[in-house]
Amino acid sequence: MRRMKLFVVLVLALLALAITGLSGCGTIEGFGRDVQTGGEAIEEAAERDNGY
Repeated sequence: MRRMKLFVVLVLALLALAITGLSGCGTIEGFGRDVQTGGEAIEEAAERDNGY
């Protein structure tokens, strides 16, 4: 009986982890775009400061 409860908890935890991971794909993509935009802004500022 105790093994069955442990198995159910483990399956539910893995399912929750999988759902969270799959739903995070859009969030990670958006984060990547934000980082890229920030990097471009830093690059442009550095070019202005160096007179390029």
